Amino acid sequence: MNHRFGTLAIVSAIALLSGCTRIETGEVGLRINFDKTTDPVERLPGSFNQTLIGSILTFKIQDVAVGVDNLTPLASDNSTVKDFDMTVVYNVNPSAVSELWTTKNRTFHGLSEHGDDILLMQNYVALTARNAAYKVARGYESLKMSDNRPLIEQQIRENIIKTLAEEKLADKITVSQVQVRAILPADVIVNSANELVRAQNELKTKEVEVQTAKKEAERIAALNANAGAIGYMNAMANLKIAEGVASGKVQTIVVPYDFKGIVNAK
Repeated sequence: MNHRFGTLAIVSAIALLSGCTRIETGEVGLRINFDKTTDPVERLPGSFNQTLIGSILTFKIQDVAVGVDNLTPLASDNSTVKDFDMTVVYNVNPSAVSELWTTKNRTFHGLSEHGDDILLMQNYVALTARNAAYKVARGYESLKMSDNRPLIEQQIRENIIKTLAEEKLADKITVSQVQVRAILPADVIVNSANELVRAQNELKTKEVEVQTAKKEAERIAALNANAGAIGYMNAMANLKIAEGVASGKVQTIVVPYDFKGIVNAK
């Protein structure tokens, strides 16, 4: 008899556990009653909740990542950015799960990759981030956005937080990070920039060529200006030799092999 009761207890425990859902870390659960109403009390991580009667919805609330891709904002130079991609990471206040789920439009929420968790306010945060990106991008030239990426990320986050505050959601949703993953200017802007760089390089090359030509001209002019002086110095040297010979002070003269003058040897 005791053995039978023991077996029955084990079977009952197994059945009970199989009809339970455990709330994992980073999640919050809500019970949906058999009459389809939502129990307002949040089920916290670590709790076991029976699902034999009714069901449990689980919501991921920590570090929810929202990808906002393929944006084409307008830059301050009136060019359209070819591609702008970013990721927004946010957290949901556990005590606000029931309110957000029951009072907000269901289109505001998303699903996890495998569909096992509801991502509260994911679509709403994505829309808010999109609007913030378009607003912030308008303050930068297309080619300067990449250099100002950290500042753009900060300003987008500030704009999202401002919108949440205006919608009275600041105490329910916390945006922890905005990461701009890609910024691609329009092709026409890139091509124009490349042409400008090429023209500037050609101009610098020509300036160097002009300076080189000027220096060469100065060198030739200097040589031409010194040609008469060299001749004068040679004539004076020859005069000194002639005077030395005439006075008998010079006995020996070294004559170059190509000497074409006349030497009177006595």
